[in-house]
Amino acid sequence: MHQADKTLEYLINKRKADGNFRALTTSHNSIDFCSNDYLGFSKSFDLKDRVLKFSKNLDSIAYIGSTGSRLISGNTALIESLESFVATYHYAEAGLIFNSGFDANLGLLSSVPQRGDTIFYDESCHASIRDGVRLSFAKAYAFRHNDLANLTKRFDLARGNVYVVVESVYSMDGDFAPLKEISELCLTKGANLIVDEAHSSGVFGNGGKGLVAHQELTSKVFARVHTFGKALGCHGAIVLGSNLLRTYLLNFARSFIYTTAMPFHSYISIKSAYDLLNEDEDCMTDLHNNISYFKQLVSQMPENPAIKYKESASAIQCFIVQGNENVKKMALTLNRSGFDIKPILSPTVPLGKERIRICLHSFNTKDEISALIKAIVNTIF
Repeated sequence: MHQADKTLEYLINKRKADGNFRALTTSHNSIDFCSNDYLGFSKSFDLKDRVLKFSKNLDSIAYIGSTGSRLISGNTALIESLESFVATYHYAEAGLIFNSGFDANLGLLSSVPQRGDTIFYDESCHASIRDGVRLSFAKAYAFRHNDLANLTKRFDLARGNVYVVVESVYSMDGDFAPLKEISELCLTKGANLIVDEAHSSGVFGNGGKGLVAHQELTSKVFARVHTFGKALGCHGAIVLGSNLLRTYLLNFARSFIYTTAMPFHSYISIKSAYDLLNEDEDCMTDLHNNISYFKQLVSQMPENPAIKYKESASAIQCFIVQGNENVKKMALTLNRSGFDIKPILSPTVPLGKERIRICLHSFNTKDEISALIKAIVNTIF
């Protein structure tokens, strides 16, 4: 055994002892209440047909792989056209596609804020935001979740250009950022607002354009990140902003510059998914009907001190079940009842905030949702 292996083994064993060891799992014939496939696009036959037809119209393109980074050999006119299309769709001037939402946040936040600048970010922001902030040379401070007064007080620490980073819909709690209030504060303080719309894309706003567009705040936001791997059922992400921002990221965002571009099929899939979303909003209506139905059933649940519902109007619904062992036990019980649900453990969420995280979809039936609620009610610790 190498010396390094001893350290790795110790850390793995410690994680097992702490009850937060992770392992890959697969599910078979379970009812999906855990994926981010909110609109069912990843399994949509309509989307598959559109991708195939699109591909046949591009028979002149003989290669499958991207062949290199976009700055060397992996760029095409079709990709740049897609970026313009997506930017226009979300009412932005320009956009730059990254290989994932993680890459987008990492590239944006590590390169734009400079030494002497200041970043304020919501304490519930995603790990990709935190890692991007950590790689920046700017000073960074968290503020209490959705706490406008605490954010306002943080401005006492502001130096240089100031960036405020939030998510429009938070990935663990499923709640909304007070975007209008935060955007007004940023306007007053001369700060630059950055919004991650990962769990808002395809779910909220006309045509799934997101909460920033829905609340008519596009002119007040410096940059937005929209991902394609959730409601759109594809892969990748785009940073939206000005033409100047796009040019800057092309030159300074390392997670864009030094990586092989996505394969051509990914870009075709993204365009096809946007076309499907734009032409048929029934799936969005079905999703929101299911959210309302779920919340209605939750309101009728008997009280259980071991299970605390966390209010949310998004597709992400949570029950707080304190303790890694307790939440794992509950998830296992639900899995055995035929539901694909994963426990969210600390340190992914703060100690004492462990939870069952339920993702609702347009394709979940009312019978499935009713059965899930009944299974949760019948869970006994």
